[in-house]
Amino acid sequence: MIAGHVAHTTDAPSRAVRDRTIELLLVGGATPVLFVLSWALRRAVGADAAELAVGFTMFHAALLINDPHFAVTYLLFYKDVRSRLLGDGVPRAQRARYALAGVIVPVGLVVWAVLALRARSAVALGWMIQLMFLLVGWHYAKQAFGVVTVLSARRGVTFTARERTTLLAHCFAAWAFAWANPTAPAMEVEEKGVVYTSLAHPRWLELGTGAVLAVSTAALIVVLAQRWRREARGAPLGPLFAFLVTIWSWTIFTSLDPLVTYMIPALHSVQYLYFVWLMRKNEARAGEGPPHFGRPVAVRVGALAVSAVGLGWILLHGVPSFLDAALVPRGLGGASHPLGETPVLAAIFVIVNVHHYFMDHVIWRRENPDTRYLRDVAQAADADDADASGAGAADALRA
Repeated sequence: MIAGHVAHTTDAPSRAVRDRTIELLLVGGATPVLFVLSWALRRAVGADAAELAVGFTMFHAALLINDPHFAVTYLLFYKDVRSRLLGDGVPRAQRARYALAGVIVPVGLVVWAVLALRARSAVALGWMIQLMFLLVGWHYAKQAFGVVTVLSARRGVTFTARERTTLLAHCFAAWAFAWANPTAPAMEVEEKGVVYTSLAHPRWLELGTGAVLAVSTAALIVVLAQRWRREARGAPLGPLFAFLVTIWSWTIFTSLDPLVTYMIPALHSVQYLYFVWLMRKNEARAGEGPPHFGRPVAVRVGALAVSAVGLGWILLHGVPSFLDAALVPRGLGGASHPLGETPVLAAIFVIVNVHHYFMDHVIWRRENPDTRYLRDVAQAADADDADASGAGAADALRA
């Protein structure tokens, strides 16, 4: 018995290290390894062959990674949406956010897209696409903030109000610089077959946002150093590293490596899906025993995964392909038309992206009762438990 107990206790730290390592890889820690592998692949087979292979792989991997990451947001957001829109137990501000993200935004986007398609206006669709490119940096930066704060809270580390403000300021400064950089004149560009004129990015905008980013970087270094001196420990290295990778490699300098550039959307999606898995796994585990005796964790999480894959295909492949085949030859012209051969695909792709950003902003707030499952399952089982780790994890979702 003593030998068995000793073996059990010595196994626990190794399991913790293994779990933390896997978590780090899933939330961004694999990125430096991919830079090395990219260099090795280009050296081995040549730049053109390597880019063709990686681009082809990432295009098809989207069916199982990128597309489900969009689709699962719909499954999370519209679960019990009626009670969340109208229920007295949901704070009024959160109900307003649900109405905005769940009704107003998608209706507005659909009307915009339909009018643009009916008018055969590449300009109108182009503005939709540019809105998507503007907001994607906001989405990535918010997710970076959530990663560092939630994972730190799960390790029993919370940030002060000043530290949180500094982290957020760095996120938004990175978003602004990523959008403004590089300096470029207005030019004709193409996205999903739609040719439109992009906005000019003047030199002063790049320099101004770059200066703000530099100031926010210095401020972040200062507050982290002050935390180290004050508490004799800094922010947890794993979550902080994932935060910096998301900001600097996935958001700002996305073109550092031609092959890793293809992988960034998948890396972002894996990071997102990890938190979905964490939340749904703990929810299923809490409901597996008495008094609910729900379905096993593997069944519930597996059903969600299969549903996300299926819905992702319907939203981003099945429906757009059907509508483009049905409408383009009769109503919008052939490949020579400014809207191209797949204007419905372009419109739906933008709608799903932008809508995803708004739904995500609502889902991962502490006012959503499901976010309590981001804590350990033992804490999550009690919705009123407000210990330091749980409260910190919830607060992290307010950005």
